[in-house]
Amino acid sequence: MNRRHFNAGSCALMLATALDAWAKTQGPLLVVGDSLSAEYGLKRGSGWVALLEQRLRQQGKTLAVVNASISGETTSGGRSRLPALLAQHRPQLVVIELGGNDALRGLALNASQDNLQAMVQACQGVQAKVLLLGMQMPPNYGPDYSAEFTALYARVAKTRGVALVPFFLKGVADVPQADTLFQSDRIHPLEAAHPTLLDNVWPALSKMIA
Repeated sequence: MNRRHFNAGSCALMLATALDAWAKTQGPLLVVGDSLSAEYGLKRGSGWVALLEQRLRQQGKTLAVVNASISGETTSGGRSRLPALLAQHRPQLVVIELGGNDALRGLALNASQDNLQAMVQACQGVQAKVLLLGMQMPPNYGPDYSAEFTALYARVAKTRGVALVPFFLKGVADVPQADTLFQSDRIHPLEAAHPTLLDNVWPALSKMIA
């Protein structure tokens, strides 16, 4: 074999091996959410996070996904769990989908904002990118409360300089006959709605994935 060809081939193989090893050492995408991300009431593998994993594979992305979402989770719960999750998984990207349960329980919105801001700051402290998923409350919660709840996500995103999806349930909760897209509790979307949830997240998320 020609020495030049051998050297070139060897270098290419070494580079491919190094790149593969580098990809495997990169931290995963970590999702910290509540029941909307934990596949509540759905068969396993049908929620938007599982669909995200499928889309990443289809596009040849090697990024692993860790779904650390828990049904019923609040921003306080997420804040308390996050340090251990960051230490365990060392994510390169964190999606935070929390706050809805705070509002449903009537918790103080300034506390929710503080918790979300602390979570974002903790992620940034370990050099992880953050995508914050915003939520909105139904009109029956009152216009002032609903407006303040929606605004807190934008404030956190602006203060910490992170990406924001303004309304995670856009195209699901704000459409005519929205009830047909939800389970009987009128809180959790049906399986058929989860591709829309992924489509809401994907434009911002895809820009953050190398």
